[in-house]
Amino acid sequence: MSNPRDWEDLANRLDGIYTIEDFETAAYRLVSEQVIYHSDRSSRVTYAILDLYEREFAKVLAPLGVSLSINRQLRYATALPRHAKAGTATVAQTLFALVLRGLYDEGVRAGGLTEDGEVLCDYIELQEKFHLMAGRDLPTRGELDTLLRSAKRWGIARRLEDDDSGHLTPLQEQSTGGVAIRPAIVDVLGETALMRLVQWGAAKNETHADGATGESVAIEDNGGMNDETA
Repeated sequence: MSNPRDWEDLANRLDGIYTIEDFETAAYRLVSEQVIYHSDRSSRVTYAILDLYEREFAKVLAPLGVSLSINRQLRYATALPRHAKAGTATVAQTLFALVLRGLYDEGVRAGGLTEDGEVLCDYIELQEKFHLMAGRDLPTRGELDTLLRSAKRWGIARRLEDDDSGHLTPLQEQSTGGVAIRPAIVDVLGETALMRLVQWGAAKNETHADGATGESVAIEDNGGMNDETA
């Protein structure tokens, strides 16, 4: 996805501070993971490279139709398609992500952000808000674990129980622990996502049967939620 000579020249100018492998790894991770957070211990070097050489990485991504954006206040980088297209996330994944976006905005309005820009929500609150916003019960343990894995792949949420290396630990009882909704959710799910949540609530009685099937639905937002490539 890049000219090896470009990375080689850049690495040589840096006199060993960063290697060719560091640049290639950063480029690959950015595209495959979509969001890179400095607050994740395993991502700090990658974020630092992206932060310092944003222009070079933007040039690499441009031919792929992908835009690089770096939020230096909250210290994360996103790589999103410039041309949004329908994704293949399921109804359950879509609804869960929309509820997380609604919760994040509530947290922002209430001034409840952590220093990393996250909104923390325990499972009791998540159950209550999910029922209020979606008009149905929060999925049970097994399905919730699957939904949280998807949210983690998209870079929009993580479990507070996840270990420091970024690996998922077994989901605890829903009366303990919780979810950290991550700031890049506003990049991955734009303003139109909030309108979808309102529309879903208005039509929830009509769509409840379809939602229970887990069939795929089209998502056309910022192009970030696609379970085929997540």
